[in-house]
Amino acid sequence: MERTLVLIKPDGVKRGLIGKILSHYEEKSLEIVALKLIAATTDDAKEHYREHKGREYFEELINYVTEGKMCAMILIGEKAVDVTRKINGDKDPVKAELTSIRGEFALDKTHNLVHASDSTESAEREIAIWFSELTCKDSYKKTVDLFQKIDGPIINV
Repeated sequence: MERTLVLIKPDGVKRGLIGKILSHYEEKSLEIVALKLIAATTDDAKEHYREHKGREYFEELINYVTEGKMCAMILIGEKAVDVTRKINGDKDPVKAELTSIRGEFALDKTHNLVHASDSTESAEREIAIWFSELTCKDSYKKTVDLFQKIDGPIINV
């Protein structure tokens, strides 16, 4: 079982496509375990897309994802990373399969509606950016679980 991050970018939110996009993932038996609307800060966007820094399109990409609300979600399922990227389709909507999200709804390569993690490692890094509150809870839960395994109090007062 894998987990991955998906962002429905501002053009998808503005066009009212959240429900239609979500249904593509659900119909493929991916489970949505976290979902929220966010306004990306420039710093968060730069951290998310840090591997693109220095490329000619970097600033345009940052401006695009910070221009409005996004819908962030964590999906889980078998081969979630690969399945989600296949559902999203090619970044070029002309090359994307017509049944993919981008093939069906994207207008151009830049305004391509969705982002999905490209590996499980990227997913964990990206989830920590957009769902830091869950990362903290996960750390807290691991700590509580550890303490419950210890026999007796940790500190005697």
